[in-house]
Order: sequence, then C-alpha cells, then structure tokens
Amino acid sequence: MEANEAQELQEHAEHGAHESALRPVAFTMSVLAVLVAVTTVLGHRTHTEAVLDQNKATDQWNEYQAKKIRSSNTQLTQDLLKIVVLADKEKAEKIAKGYEAHQEKWADDLKEAQEKAEALEVKVEQAEARANRFDLGEAMLEIGLVVTSVTLLTRRRLYWYFGMFFSLLGILSACSVLFLK
Repeated sequence: MEANEAQELQEHAEHGAHESALRPVAFTMSVLAVLVAVTTVLGHRTHTEAVLDQNKATDQWNEYQAKKIRSSNTQLTQDLLKIVVLADKEKAEKIAKGYEAHQEKWADDLKEAQEKAEALEVKVEQAEARANRFDLGEAMLEIGLVVTSVTLLTRRRLYWYFGMFFSLLGILSACSVLFLK
C-alpha cells in the first residue's frame, strides 16, 4: 500500500470518526493498516532470507561441482598411469596411491557438499513457503482494509463486516507461517 493511500484512508477515517457510529470502523482501519505494514515487512524479510539461502545453496553446489571435477580429473590421471608404460614403475605406483588417497577423501567431501547443498535447498523451499503465506496475508489484509474503508463512504456496516472477514483471512494466512516446518 502506498503512503498516500494510507494517508487518504486515514483522512477518511478522521472525517468519519466524528460520527460516533463510525468510530469502530476508523479504529479497525488503523489496526488493519498496522497489520498490513507488519505483514509486509515480515514477507519482505522472508523473501530476502530465501534469496540469501538460495545464494548459499548455489555456492555449495559450485563447491560440489569443483570437487567433482577434481575427482574426475584425478581418476583420469590414475587410469592414464595404469595404462602408460613408464620407465620408473615404482614412482608411478606411488603417485597412483597418492591419487587413491585423494579420491577417498574427495568421495567423502562430495557426499558432505551434496548434503549441505540439499539442506540449503530445503531451507529455500521453506522460506518461500513462509513468504507466500505472508504475501497472501498481506493481500487479504489490504483487501480487508479497502473494503472496510468503503463503510466510511457508504455508511453501511455491511462493508465493515466484509472487510473484517477478509482481514481475518489475512491474519490466519500470516499466522499459518507458525505451523510450517
């Protein structure tokens, strides 16, 4: 919601607040405006968290890929040492054994890097799910706020009730984040 929209709604609320019958509507609008702001901030922070986690996951997959390439290159070198006739067979076997030790270490490193990257991807999915709930909550709260403001224009409380309904949906959506893993 834009700042000028909120100010306009506040002006309407202040004008209508002079009539005692519309004071609860004006108060409701103020509370809804605060809830929209809080939900918006929480949604933005959650989206930022998802982007940062995605960057970490990408970095982790890049590390995995680099280790995989090193492992593959070492394996190729080992294979080459096995088939090429060398003058110093002992030295070639010593080098090949050194490569085997690297291969064993990299096999563990690859598994660990893959697990870390997959765990980060799960965090990204969780953050996106939370962000989507905040976004839906924000949208419902904004709809509730706008529909509630129509009460000030029409002087019909039916719009206030509709606005409260949409707002309740928004609050439930935002709070449902607590039940996500």
